[in-house]
Amino acid sequence: MKKNILLTSICFAIFVTASAQWPSNVTVIDTNNDSIIVQGDLAKGSKMADLSWAWNSANACFPGTQSSKFKGNHVFYALTMPTQCEMKISVTPADDNADLSIYAYRLGASEYNLVPNLGSCITCEADHKWDGNWKGKVQTSERKVSMQNPGKEFYNILIGVSAPAATSGSFNLKVKFEK
Repeated sequence: MKKNILLTSICFAIFVTASAQWPSNVTVIDTNNDSIIVQGDLAKGSKMADLSWAWNSANACFPGTQSSKFKGNHVFYALTMPTQCEMKISVTPADDNADLSIYAYRLGASEYNLVPNLGSCITCEADHKWDGNWKGKVQTSERKVSMQNPGKEFYNILIGVSAPAATSGSFNLKVKFEK
């Protein structure tokens, strides 16, 4: 029982610290469950004039040739990634025909850098609508990225949901942890 209370206290302390550090336009997600679903809306975000952080070699999130898929509003979510797990992140639009994009990047536990002011990150992953078809694969409206943390350190994860310019709509963001 003491171990569970200690672990809950540590997780709560991490959540409180993390939520106090991110800017007010970032929704901090509580990571007390193995699976979390958060409802969001692109209308609550804002456009980002400079996307060059994404193709900077210190971030390598998505290439400049794909920037048109991220020209709409950006909505931000953050969480502290637990140790020794894989985190699967997906975003699904309420309208199956909507064209969303997603990216997520990992920072050290004491870092709270928000794009476009991201000098570097440990890793960044992105998913967006394909430019063409892939043999043997079918793309749906769901976009997915994943992060792995095989170690014993905590990390901050920033998740951005965006879309091409003039795209709007609501979505569900799902985060699932697997040990």
